[in-house]
This record gives sequence, C-alpha cells and structure tokens, in this order.
Amino acid sequence: MAAAHLRLLPLLLLTLTAAAKNVTLDSAILSFADLTLLGDSFLRNGSVWLTRDTDVPSSSAGTVLCTQPVAFRGPDATASNATAAVASFAARFSFVIANPNAGAAGGDGIAFFISPDRTTLGATGGYLGLFNSSNSAAAKNGSASATIVAVEFDTMANPEFADPSDNHVGLDLGSPVSVTAADLAASGVDLKSGNVTTAWIDYRSADRRLEVFLSSYAVAAKPKRPVLSVAVDLSPYIKEAMYVGFSASTEGSTQQHTIKGWTFQTFGFPPTANSTFESNATSNSSEPAAPAPPPASNAPNSHKRRVGIALGILGPVALALAFIFFAWVSIKKLIELTSRTDAAFSTELVKGPRKFSYRELSAATRGFHMSRVVGKGAFGTVYKAAMPGAAATTYAVKRSTQAHQSRSEFVAELSVIACLRHKNLVQLEGWCEEKGELLLVYEYMPNGSLDKALYGEPCTLSWPQRYTVAAGIASVLSYLHQECEQRVIHRDIKTSNILLDVNLSPRLGDFGLARLMDHNKSPVSTLTAGTMGYLAPEYLQSGKATEQTDVFSYGVVLLEVCCGRRPIDKDERGGGGRGGGGKNVNLVDWVWRLHGEDRLIEAADARLAGEFDKAEMLLLLLVGLSCANPNCEERPAMRRVVQILNREAEPAPVPPKKPLLVFSSSASAKLQEIAFSCGDDVRGGYSVAKPASPKSEGADIER
Repeated sequence: MAAAHLRLLPLLLLTLTAAAKNVTLDSAILSFADLTLLGDSFLRNGSVWLTRDTDVPSSSAGTVLCTQPVAFRGPDATASNATAAVASFAARFSFVIANPNAGAAGGDGIAFFISPDRTTLGATGGYLGLFNSSNSAAAKNGSASATIVAVEFDTMANPEFADPSDNHVGLDLGSPVSVTAADLAASGVDLKSGNVTTAWIDYRSADRRLEVFLSSYAVAAKPKRPVLSVAVDLSPYIKEAMYVGFSASTEGSTQQHTIKGWTFQTFGFPPTANSTFESNATSNSSEPAAPAPPPASNAPNSHKRRVGIALGILGPVALALAFIFFAWVSIKKLIELTSRTDAAFSTELVKGPRKFSYRELSAATRGFHMSRVVGKGAFGTVYKAAMPGAAATTYAVKRSTQAHQSRSEFVAELSVIACLRHKNLVQLEGWCEEKGELLLVYEYMPNGSLDKALYGEPCTLSWPQRYTVAAGIASVLSYLHQECEQRVIHRDIKTSNILLDVNLSPRLGDFGLARLMDHNKSPVSTLTAGTMGYLAPEYLQSGKATEQTDVFSYGVVLLEVCCGRRPIDKDERGGGGRGGGGKNVNLVDWVWRLHGEDRLIEAADARLAGEFDKAEMLLLLLVGLSCANPNCEERPAMRRVVQILNREAEPAPVPPKKPLLVFSSSASAKLQEIAFSCGDDVRGGYSVAKPASPKSEGADIER
C-alpha cells in the first residue's frame, strides 16, 4: 500500500505544476491510460513501437500521443499578445530506427509532433504517419492550413518533398514538405544505424528560435551545437491546448521505429518578450521577493521599516506553511480514499480506468431498467448508460449481481483489459464495486455485436466490411499473444464477443475468461471454459488454454464471416441451407467437405449475392480451415495470419480431407462434464443439450 501512496505524489505535483501553467511529462511515470495509440503502434517492455515488428516488407504507420492536452497559451492570449502568450518547450527522447534485414530497403522515418487533436494518423511512406496528400498539395500552392508542428528524423530521400538526403532532420509545419532541413552527414549521426539515438528539441518563445540536438548514445550529455537551428515563430500554429506525441511509417520495407523513453516540459508564459528561456524554467518555483524597506529618516519611519522587514520575512514563511498544509491535507485525503478501496481493486490494479459511483451508473441506466438492456453475457447483463451533462457520454455497463460467483471473473477482466491498448479492443472506461454488485464500464459500441450483424435479417455487413473484421481481430489476437509483456489467452473468441464501432470496425471484448501468462512459461491446466462450437479439441481433452486454442476459435469465427452460418447449425437439406429442423451440422466439417470436393467457393454466404472478391473469399476460407485444424501444431500463429491477410505471406496448404483426431475415454468424460455444466443454456445462437449417459465406458469420440 505504501508503494501506491508514493505513486500518488507525482500526480499531486503535476496538478500543482499545471496550476502554475507549467507542464512536465515523463514517460517513466505515465500509465497506459495516459497514452493514446493509433494505427499499428503498440507497447512492449516499456517501449512504444510505432510500426509493425515484421521481417516481411510492409507498409505501416503508427502514432502515440498523450491522452490529455498540454496548455501552450495562457488565459490572456489575444490577437495582440498571442506571441508573448505562447509557452517555450523542451523535449528529450531516445529512439531506435532498425532494420532486421541487413541490406534491405529502409524508410521512412520518425517524427516528434504537436497536434491540435489526438486522432492524428496520416498516410504511410514519406508522410511519416502524420500527414497525407492533401497536406502536401496545400503546401505546394501556398495554402496549407498548418496546425501540426513536427520535427522529422527522416531516413528516406523523397524528391517530391525536397528531402536533402536519406539521413536528415527537418521542421514541418502542417505539411510533409519541411520548411527547413539539415543533412546529418557531417554530424556523425546515422539515424538508421539500429543504435539508440537521443534527441533534444528546444523552442524559445521569446527568441522565436527552435533548435534540435542529436547524440548517438542512449545516455549522453546534450551536445553544445545543434544539428538544426531555425528562426521561426510558432505562435500561428499553436493553439491554447495541443497534444504531444510521436509518429512513424514505412512503405514496402521492414524498418522498425521504437521510442525508448521521453520527457517533455513547457516553460511558463513570459510576461514580456525579453524574458529568457532559463528564467521561465524557474520563475514559478521562486519565492516572492521581500519588499524593499523605505529609507530611515525618523522614528516613525524606523518603526515602519521594522514592520516591513517583519512582513517581508513572515509573508514567505506563512505562504510556505500554507503550501505544506495544503499538500499534507491533499495527500491525506488521497491516502484515505485509497485505503477504503478493496485490495483487489487498488490503484496498483487499476491505474487507468476511473472508479464510478453506483449512484451515477444507476441514474445513467434509469435504475438498470430492462429498456436499457443491450446484451447478456456469461457473467452479467450489459446496459446502455447515458451520462448527463454537456458531453452526454454514452457507455456500456456490464452488471453482475452474483458477486460470490463472478467476483474472480470480474477481477480477471479488470486486471487484464486495464493494461491493454489496441485499436481493435473495447476500451475499459471504469469500474464500480458497491452494494454487493460488480460493474464494468466500457465505451459504447453503437452497432452491437458481430453475430447480430451476421445473422440479422437482413444481414448488414458487406464483403469489404467482413474482410476488415477478419483482419482486425487477427491483429488484436497477434497483439495479445505476442506483443504484450505478458501474453493474454482470451479463451472465449466468438462472434458475440466481437463488437462493431460506429465505423463497423471490430472490437474484441469480454475478458472474463482471459488469463495472463509469461511468455517463457507453459500453460497450466485449468477448468475448461468457453462456448461449444468454438473450443479446440485439445482444450476439451486437457483443459490447457494456449494461443493455439484461441487460433482455433478465430478460425471458426472466420468461417462464420465467410459463410454466414453458425458453428453448429441445423440442416434440413443434408448439407446446405440454414435454419429449420434436421440434424446438427458442424461448420468446420461442412466447409472442409466442400474443400475436398473442390467446391470451396460454394461455402460463401448466399446473402452476399455474389458481391464479393472471389480471391479474398477463397483466401479467408483457407485461412479459416488452417486455423481450425484439429492438430494444434498445424495451426498458424496469429502473427502469420496477419501477414497472410495483409498479402505479406502465402497461406499454408490445406489438405483436402480434414485430419482425424481420436480422444481417449477420459476426454469423452470431460466433454460430457462440460456439456452438462452448460445445461440447456443458449450460447452463440444454438442450444447445448444435457448429454445422455455413455453407452460404453471406453467409447472414443472421433472428430
């Protein structure tokens, strides 16, 4: 608990500093919730990777920004004094630009930037993941609306942007065309050497000068001479509040861009144009000067002088005591608030998500009224919550009243998803544990779940949207399995746990069954959990969840996306059709049979009416079969699947006949136990009936 209290001190100091109009940011003390990752960026071992980690050439762009804006102007900023009101700033960061394939083509570079919004993500290649073609065209005709300020560290000479070389630094104002650039040939710094490079960027508002310093070492003193020094007035491009971040991109290369660590500071708002950069850095921490005593001429004046001296001494002392008292009271309140929270839900567990009160969530859901129900999961009911106020924010609230049964799942979901950041994950916004209830608060997905979109009448998903869903879920599973500090096994991949945002992009949710594992540890045997039809054969047999069990479930989802059929469906025509009575048909078996008969394209969803790319359809069907292979050793890793769907690798050949797998009698009993525990509950749109007693104790189940 003491460690939690110590971590509260930087937050308090940052609050006090912000009140003085200065901001200090340090990546070492920021939590996951303090960062916004866009595009292909991801976190690994305390570093930010801005582009894909692959040894196969690809085009990639990624951005990371501070979630909260930084104040760059004071409240007195007007047209007449806008220049004086702009803060000076200094950034220091270490980065690595490396290419895993020696001798392969490089490109394109990395950039530090200040942006008016936190959705900044541009094109790949020379646009550095920050700009796009419209910015470039506007710059050429002199009409660029330059609101993004960036310093680029470019490793590709693009003639269309007038780059001086493939190893240069440039200042960009709203466009990838640098207003000024410096070749680094004479500096001894090679940006793409693969070594850690440290950069300093200083802007002095009073002098209207920006300077960039570079060193080829991770820990080094700041060089005396800058590699780039330019006289520039940034006041036309700086708004009152801006977002600070980094971006990078590649185009047909394997170059990787990593931010190792960084700090950023603003230095006040100078009262006059003659204020110096150094004085701004310290002005807010200086004690108020004692007033000068008047000249002593007589006794009354002498008395006044003594009073003035006493006030000059006691004033700062009283101010210091008041500050100490305020800090002590604030810290005490924070400690009391933390100590009242259950240990399982301490700030060590939930650094980013906000704790909501039961009262505000109840009000937002109209007392958890049935009219606000938007879905039901294995561990609770999901409600739509409309928060009052000017922002009118909408959330999805998952509620479980059976606290004694689902507390472990609640803690698991909270622990896992609070530390994850990916564009295809449902964002956890907060939590609540009051009145014996467990509540999780998520961002609201207006288009519901994938299963409703696939099986609704009419089906609302076109083929390009379905392909986007397949690629997005592959990307987030690759992140969970191989790019997190601890790999995450989801264990319940299915269409009802995949949600669609306002742009119909997929978001993976429901981490109630997820488990964290170290990359160098084998999975442990656990109680088998999940949904029938999506469970891998070896998972049913051993109860051990691995990345490959998630891959199997993903393969089933992929076939659903292509075929528009559920994993276990009713077939009244003996091999085709949907719904109705008849026997149960396993989707994987059905598609594999069509593949063996060289009729794989007939598996395509008839409701698409032939409006799909045939090559893409066949590709997804083959990848789905490959992932749903009964033999886990034959399934591809999710990183390989991402490369296949991005056309960066060829799919593995799929045998025309589904491989056979024989379970032992112990596995048969295990399957029956699982089916019995499910009862007659409806999951994923089909019923799991209670099994009859086996006819023979040693009977095998062939799949």
